[in-house]
Amino acid sequence: MNSDGGNDWELRVSVYDSDIATIEYQPSGSATGRFFLGFQPRDYFDDPNDHDPVDLADESENFSGWAALVLGKDISPQEVRAIMAEEDVAEPLDTFVEDTLNRLLTRLDMPLPPWL
Repeated sequence: MNSDGGNDWELRVSVYDSDIATIEYQPSGSATGRFFLGFQPRDYFDDPNDHDPVDLADESENFSGWAALVLGKDISPQEVRAIMAEEDVAEPLDTFVEDTLNRLLTRLDMPLPPWL
């Protein structure tokens, strides 16, 4: 447990319309503990006020550390960064964000949810 009552091992994933996956984890340092796969909501909905911009370098570094600490998995910040949703992306990595999510969860040796 961490100081705010949450579990530091928790990983939450939300998928929207096969275009956006929100990844939430317990961050350390200055990271927010949230990044996106596919599109960032602010770009997908063409609304710059829809979520704050994601500091991709900070989040990839912190997520890599989280994976090492919590899961015992060595995934480099560069590997995490390569699958994160870029700001103003025209075409995401995969047509369906579920494919990107599957790649991330498989890389972390995490069980895939039945809907994936």
